[in-house]
Amino acid sequence: MVTAIILLNVERSQINEVAAQLADTPGISEVYSVSGTYDLVALARVHSNEELAELVTGRLLQLPAITKTETMLAFRAFSRHDLDAMFAIGLDGA
Repeated sequence: MVTAIILLNVERSQINEVAAQLADTPGISEVYSVSGTYDLVALARVHSNEELAELVTGRLLQLPAITKTETMLAFRAFSRHDLDAMFAIGLDGA
């Protein structure tokens, strides 16, 4: 499984519409509106790099209100749940 974080700049008047379109796009698992340099952050979860390439350079390209993207590949996932489990190994209620 390939996970990527896609940062998007979108025409201001189209942010909500683009977010809804992204949320309905196969391969996009979550979409967030955010503060800061970017307007939206999308999490992509696909089976291969080829699927990610098609998603970013194919399907997202069809949304003309997207003015800029930056895609980051995730190497590892660390969540609070995972970290709590790691540090609890070998502890028997101590």
